[in-house]
Amino acid sequence: MKTILITGASSGIGEATARHFQANGWNVIATMRAPSDDSALADLENVLVTRLDVTDAASIPAAVAAGIDRFGKIDVLLNNAGYGAYGALEAFTMERIRRQFDTNVIGLLEVTKAVLPHMRQNRSGTVINISSIGGQITFPLGTLYHGTKFAVEGLSEALHYELEPLGIRVRIVEPGMIKTNFGGRSFDFAMDEGLSDYAPTAEAMGRLFGKLASNPSAPETVAEVIWEAAHEDGDRLRFRAGEDAIRLLDERKSQDDGTFIGGIKKLMSG
Repeated sequence: MKTILITGASSGIGEATARHFQANGWNVIATMRAPSDDSALADLENVLVTRLDVTDAASIPAAVAAGIDRFGKIDVLLNNAGYGAYGALEAFTMERIRRQFDTNVIGLLEVTKAVLPHMRQNRSGTVINISSIGGQITFPLGTLYHGTKFAVEGLSEALHYELEPLGIRVRIVEPGMIKTNFGGRSFDFAMDEGLSDYAPTAEAMGRLFGKLASNPSAPETVAEVIWEAAHEDGDRLRFRAGEDAIRLLDERKSQDDGTFIGGIKKLMSG
């Protein structure tokens, strides 16, 4: 029986993936910042719920060790934990800027580093990193979020070169708009009343997101794509999740900067 370790498994994509893999006969190490707040996953057979906060370095090796102790092996690592910071760059304190990168990039790297010795010893394993359409496409006021997701795309692509000879695969999953709590606790919007110059852009962003999020995919859709990525034996690196992701990323790939960005601006205009 194979085992997957998932970060950010308390809700949304992480929880849906934990349920999907468990239902299909896998062991699941479901990690989250506050496991005491969750009981549903803990009641499932072959699921270990344990604490892992990607911004708390000490919690990472402890969770990895607990998972290996329980199930013997980690076959797949899903780096899912993250959130989106949106707003004018000037409105963010450096503390909030660092928190965005610490969570979405540095934390991902720390978790990966903690799992790699185990996979390297076994000469097998798959690292799946959750990116976003926002790792290939940018939207207004997303300087921080897109900066982190572009980083995830680049580090993942580079990492696959060094891990492939060791029998370890790297996969990138790029969801579109998903029905999750991304607009709630996983969304950090910075607003400063003194920066009224950015108000028109904020209003335009609201219009744009309203149009793009009119028909979001369910988290289970992403879970199914993650399942596909975990079982990919070929050279495929990137996996798109959601019809909007497929459409928008195809448009981005086929159009030059002026054409694609012009289309985004047209959507912003109303």
